[in-house]
Formats: sequence, structure tokens, C-alpha cells
Amino acid sequence: MAKKLIIIMVNTDPRNGEELGAPFFQATVAAAMDYEVEVVCTATAGQLMKKGVAEKLVVKPGSPKTVYDFIKDAHGAGVKFYCCSPNLDLFDMTEADLIPECEGIVGGAKVIEEVMEDDDARVLTY
Repeated sequence: MAKKLIIIMVNTDPRNGEELGAPFFQATVAAAMDYEVEVVCTATAGQLMKKGVAEKLVVKPGSPKTVYDFIKDAHGAGVKFYCCSPNLDLFDMTEADLIPECEGIVGGAKVIEEVMEDDDARVLTY
């Protein structure tokens, strides 16, 4: 049985709030089930790792809970978040611009290596 879940958020667009709840919720649930969970935000979803972005977003209009609240819940459950390195240039960010819940920056080779070589991992993409 797999021990690790890797969630790659690549197609999730922060402009569509309803797309943002499921990946963070599922990451939180998996961590609560004692799986090791990593969320890699890349492409447009990479903006979510920038300070000030997720705090302004909600999954459902009128909800008091922001997307950043979902990220904090997941992180509190043990989920590790990463920003893909091309996002720094794409969104004019530096490492100092990343939210505190972001463990750091990873490149494409790290993601591919982990997906291809870790037999104890499963991957979900959003």
C-alpha cells in the first residue's frame, strides 16, 4: 500500500474559487489518515504560494473561510507545500514572497523523479 500522496496543482486556476477546495481538503484528509502528503503548486496555481493571494480567495462566494484558511488547515495536519521554481519568474516572486506554509521551491526534475521512482507514492493532479 502507498504511504505517500503527491498532489500536483497545475490546472487549478485561482480565478475559479470553486476549483480550490477539493485539493486542499483531500490533502488534509490524507494527512489525517497518516499519509505523507506533498502539494506542489505550479503554473497558474503557483500564485497560491505567494503571500496575499490565497487570503483574498474563497471557494464559495460569501464564505468566511478563505483559501488560505484551507492551506493553513492542511499544513496544520502535516501537509507540505512546495512552489515550482519557474513560478518565481512567471509571477515576479522571490523566496521571501512565499507564504510561511510553503516548505520551499522545487524543480520539475524533483517532481518527475519522485513520481517515477517512489513506489510508495500515488499522484493526484488538479
